[in-house]
Amino acid sequence: MVAALVLAPLPVGAQAPAGAGAPATTTAPSGLPLPRFVSLRAGEVNMRSGPGVQYPVDWVYKRRHLPMEVIAEFQTWRKVRDHQGTQGWVHQTMLDGDRTAIVLGRTRTLRAEPDSTARALARLEPDVIVRIVVCPGEGGWCRIKASGFEGWIRRVELWGIRKGEVVE
Repeated sequence: MVAALVLAPLPVGAQAPAGAGAPATTTAPSGLPLPRFVSLRAGEVNMRSGPGVQYPVDWVYKRRHLPMEVIAEFQTWRKVRDHQGTQGWVHQTMLDGDRTAIVLGRTRTLRAEPDSTARALARLEPDVIVRIVVCPGEGGWCRIKASGFEGWIRRVELWGIRKGEVVE
């Protein structure tokens, strides 16, 4: 029996996770921060087991604008994680910088103002994809658009935005 050792460059950002809390941000070769959130550009996107077309497709996403977290880069490939924790590689052309998020847990209330007593505009079901309009760093609320409605939702009710992250 002969064992072979294959050496390959470690993708930028492929590191052991930091302790609990928000991970530290680093800068990738693209000049963009890691980790960061993006969204799927197309209605069908292949997630591969490695950074290249020679790697098998592990998953096919069929939800345009689904938020993804970029956790590593290798040339034109991005290692991403979805809201359920599934990780794999997607070509950069299949990703968009548009900020979206997904509603977590249970039905949530979209409010007219960033206040839990403000007028309710709509109810958002779990797993609904929303567009982030603005998220101030303070206050815990984000202004979003969803299904023709625009209003405020608590940041903790969304996946696709980091604690304290500012989106303008």
